[in-house]
Amino acid sequence: MIRLAVSLLLLVPAMPAAAQTATQVAALREPDVIYVPTPEPMVDKMFELVKLKKGDVLYDLGSGDGRIPIRAAQKFGVRGVGIDINPVRIAEANENAKKAGVTGLVQFRNADLFETDFREATVVTLYLLPTLNDKLLPQLLALKPGTRIVSHAFPISGWTPEAEALVDGRPVFMWRVPAKGTPIK
Repeated sequence: MIRLAVSLLLLVPAMPAAAQTATQVAALREPDVIYVPTPEPMVDKMFELVKLKKGDVLYDLGSGDGRIPIRAAQKFGVRGVGIDINPVRIAEANENAKKAGVTGLVQFRNADLFETDFREATVVTLYLLPTLNDKLLPQLLALKPGTRIVSHAFPISGWTPEAEALVDGRPVFMWRVPAKGTPIK
């Protein structure tokens, strides 16, 4: 009994430190933007522009509550990956995926999108500021030719979209990664 009490006394002070370390690792760094969810009609328009279909692999960069990969899984049976730097959002997204019954199709990663390998994507969704979209351009152009990229609200400098639309007065832009060595327009 004394051994158990001594063991507990030694473990209890260590627990907050272990939890704090896990939180520090998960936090990575401060997010570049505040979280603003993409409205459902915009999500549907994004899917329409990229012609989302079963067999696609969707990466949502800055995935927040996970609504885009979750809806893609529900509507199209698409495998989706959400990347977000905020561990609170990742926990929320995982809970939302569980409630939606799509945990077998979606996963959420607490990661810095600028340090993430998303080359398996056939579709990439964005709702980031223009400076962040521009910063992502080299990673986006390194994707497989034909990969579709869609951005809610903000363009990518120097790259003319293949398609554009408006949803409730807000723009959405779609690009397709060109063949290697082909300059962007």
